[in-house]
Amino acid sequence: MNFRTRRRAAAGFIDMTPVVDTIFNLLIFFALSMNFLTNPGITVDLPDAAAPEVARQERDITIAITPEGAVRLDGAPVTLEALGARLRAAAADRRDAQVLIRADRRVAHGLVVAVMDAARAAGVTRLAIMTRREGVRE
Repeated sequence: MNFRTRRRAAAGFIDMTPVVDTIFNLLIFFALSMNFLTNPGITVDLPDAAAPEVARQERDITIAITPEGAVRLDGAPVTLEALGARLRAAAADRRDAQVLIRADRRVAHGLVVAVMDAARAAGVTRLAIMTRREGVRE
């Protein structure tokens, strides 16, 4: 009687389970730690443009102008009169910050210019107006 067990050849076999688990864990980590760039509570219909998008950074200051003409600084409501002081305080905390203006396409041009003037008066030198790529809907 032969009681010896035959050994399988393990050459070329790699257990992929730990690799798949690690990749899924990394995927979940990056998905949860991602910095979402939009303010979900503020609905703004951005105008279309063919120009490439401006690279956004965490230190950027966002001013949203809703279709009704309400102005929000980083999601918090602010009056046009108080915008300059609030921008000055926000820019002091964030050196070399860029102000991104998210104005709805139905907002009067004069209101956008007034926001830009307030930003310039606050000492902000980097301004950008956010748009949406042509044909892309949010």
